[in-house]
Amino acid sequence: MNKDTDYISAEQAGTLYGLFRERLSRSPDQIAYQSYSPETKDWVGTTWHEVGQHVARWQAALANEDLQPGDRVALNLRNCRDWVFFDQAAMGLGLVVVPLYPDDRPDNVAYILQDADVKCLLLHNTNQWKRLQPSLNDNHRLSRVIIQNRDDDTLDGTAVYLQDWLSTEPGTLRDWDADPHQLASIIYTSGTTGRPKGVMLSHHNMLSVAAGSLQYFDILPDDLFLSFLPLSHTLERTAGYYLPIMAGASVAYSRGIPQLADDIRLVRPTILIAVPRIFERIYTRLQAQLADKGMLSRLLFKANVNIGWAHFHYRQGRQRWRPGFLLLPLLNKLVAAKVLQRMGGRLRLAVSGGAPLPEQASRLFIGLGLNLLQGYGLTETSPVISVNEPDNNVPASVGRAIPGVAVKVGDNDELLARGPGNMLGYWNNHKATAQSIDAEGWLHTGDQARIDDSGHIFITGRIKDILVLSNGEKVPPADIENTIQSDETFEQAMVIGEGESYLSALLVLNSDKWFSLARELELDAMDNASLNNKKLQQYVIQKLRGLLHDFPAYAKIRRVSLTLEPWTIDNGLLTPTMKVKRPKVLEHHKDDIRKMYQS
Repeated sequence: MNKDTDYISAEQAGTLYGLFRERLSRSPDQIAYQSYSPETKDWVGTTWHEVGQHVARWQAALANEDLQPGDRVALNLRNCRDWVFFDQAAMGLGLVVVPLYPDDRPDNVAYILQDADVKCLLLHNTNQWKRLQPSLNDNHRLSRVIIQNRDDDTLDGTAVYLQDWLSTEPGTLRDWDADPHQLASIIYTSGTTGRPKGVMLSHHNMLSVAAGSLQYFDILPDDLFLSFLPLSHTLERTAGYYLPIMAGASVAYSRGIPQLADDIRLVRPTILIAVPRIFERIYTRLQAQLADKGMLSRLLFKANVNIGWAHFHYRQGRQRWRPGFLLLPLLNKLVAAKVLQRMGGRLRLAVSGGAPLPEQASRLFIGLGLNLLQGYGLTETSPVISVNEPDNNVPASVGRAIPGVAVKVGDNDELLARGPGNMLGYWNNHKATAQSIDAEGWLHTGDQARIDDSGHIFITGRIKDILVLSNGEKVPPADIENTIQSDETFEQAMVIGEGESYLSALLVLNSDKWFSLARELELDAMDNASLNNKKLQQYVIQKLRGLLHDFPAYAKIRRVSLTLEPWTIDNGLLTPTMKVKRPKVLEHHKDDIRKMYQS
């Protein structure tokens, strides 16, 4: 551990509220959070002392709501300081926090509120409240709804604007002597089938995972995280919220995905926690920009990535030194420095989790000198099971199990995990709990894996997402889909073929690229019939053949169905964590699928 670190151990913290109180005591004058102010058009810092004052006011207001320790309270906000104030104030009173996804559908939110028997709810604006109300019924026991942003609407007795609800008095922080193994939060997994299940996590669950992760890389007090993944996502909550408190680092809240590129450039973070889609989008944008450059620029870029990638393996002790490495300082100055400057120029660590990171994206960023680490975990494991280390980074893997976590491969090559981050169980669902955690305490991940001699874990498939063709060939579609989506032509992809003799694909075209592609093929971009044009279909199948040329023969796509209508949360085809609901998509496109297999 670096001597400059200021870590709070899980034992010193005790609980997540204890972690906050300990950081407040150690670093009262240090900047805890940065937020963009629309009024001043600048980023404004909040010290830990100021955070403590805010949390005390929130606690005073919550204490007036006749809530008892163990009662559930929920919040549906985009990432901001108020998320932290509510979370810490609630836990400091022994309440159980239920985070909701900001983009989730009202009927799904209503289900969670009823299932968890939520008494108090914090919302962003009155529009959220108006959309939610029709889905509420007599089984909901909401006694208080707090609206963060005031507008001209008059609220009923249950709902109140935040500024009217908060105490104007300074207030005093409460002391809450909780058991670290006590329930802290219920986080609903956005299942791709059926209703979401409430994952019960204790204070110790999340603290242990944050502490274990910090043993694999140093986070320093002068580090700055940029927070943009929803705090309702367990990866962001544990690694982008509690971990920085544990390490004494600061967090800046992005204004949102549309402003993310600007925020990265302005805030200049040193640490970035993201999902693969973010790196894929940057990768796709770079490829599009390169296509418009001259031959020399493309050659220099390719050389920088290839030599940088080889040099990375040399530094990892996996390759010999090459004379070409002498060119790297010049190439980095001409190419890599300009790309990394767009990411703020100070990024020293980036962690990707939540889904597989495509190999070509990983190779590009690492080749350009970004310290990019892939990790793995589940909401049910708080969430980190494994992560690569900077000096032991195998990009094709999801790293080694963090300290305290044991892993093994079970039946059907399923990855099993056992450690202090394993959930207490599913809320009100003993059957699902017993199916997920066996009698020996091993959590069944549902992912297939292999573990090499060094302990690195390689995810090889998903047990439930294997397509079995009529010839008995078993096809894992995820890698094929990720490769297709790496091409800027395609926004989304689903490979199908269960029980059939060949594979087909449902493809959502990138609407930004569709017009130029239609013009190239002399098609009418405004006519939906063009999507079924034989010339376009052949073009796409040929493109897929090129993209998938390194895959086994079974990966050949013989038929495609094209659409410009994306799969979204609003149309019920994506979960709030952006996972495709395969059964819903199959039902939505059943006519298209039938046509692909008619012959």
